[in-house]
Amino acid sequence: MSEPMDGVEIGTEVTRRDVTDDESRRASRHWWDIDADDYQAAHGEFLGDADLVWCPEGLREADARLLGDVAGRRVLELGAGAAAGARWLAAQGAAAVALDLSAGMLRHAAAGNARTGITVPLVQADALALPFADGTFDVVCTAFGAIPFVADSAAAHREVFRVLRPGGRWVFSVTHPMRWIFLDDPGEGGLRAVHSYFDRRPYVEENVDGEPTYVEQHRTLGDRIRELVAAGFVLRDLIEPEWPDGHEGVWGQWSPLRGRLFPGTAIFVTAKPQTT
Repeated sequence: MSEPMDGVEIGTEVTRRDVTDDESRRASRHWWDIDADDYQAAHGEFLGDADLVWCPEGLREADARLLGDVAGRRVLELGAGAAAGARWLAAQGAAAVALDLSAGMLRHAAAGNARTGITVPLVQADALALPFADGTFDVVCTAFGAIPFVADSAAAHREVFRVLRPGGRWVFSVTHPMRWIFLDDPGEGGLRAVHSYFDRRPYVEENVDGEPTYVEQHRTLGDRIRELVAAGFVLRDLIEPEWPDGHEGVWGQWSPLRGRLFPGTAIFVTAKPQTT
């Protein structure tokens, strides 16, 4: 639950309702195409040109090493946005590929390639239909990409499982499910529980015609784990980054006030078994 809730446009209706895969796909492509410039202007400096930052708490892969040694590995960054993570991975010796649904975000990815001189292949595709053969990658990762925005996240996990080789890793970060209990407010208003944790209907912004323009999905922690296990993955770790001392930045509903009281991010570290 990130950017749009901080400044919903006039005339936009906010609701919680089920959506189809097609509705979610259209909304995500449209939203990130039109928001790409503003998003990069607001967060590009924090994310860097060639860095893999897992979350607004500022946990970096350079420190966490959740992906292991990526040198010589084939790595897919799913929902890559401007592909800063893929470029960091390439700088570590990985054969990295950046994939995103949004042409607007991939435009920024191409600019980042040119700006840094670190050129990673850019692919525009849907996370539910990855255009790669079985067992193509050693690692798949995403920092807040794809998984919160697809209606069928279980199917997305199955696709990742398919394109991973045996023994490969799948690591992804999402908004911590408990955050859905609260309003998207970085201040004291965001400390009061107002929603049921068990209401799995997605957050939806609609235009005047009732068409979704932004969709973000909610799953409980148990839901996420069951989807991963059903896809065939083994859960290795669940990271809930703590708010670090000295970090006074605010990113949407993430803030020092809330971050020091309860988690804002969940990072799932999983692996495809050597034999399936």
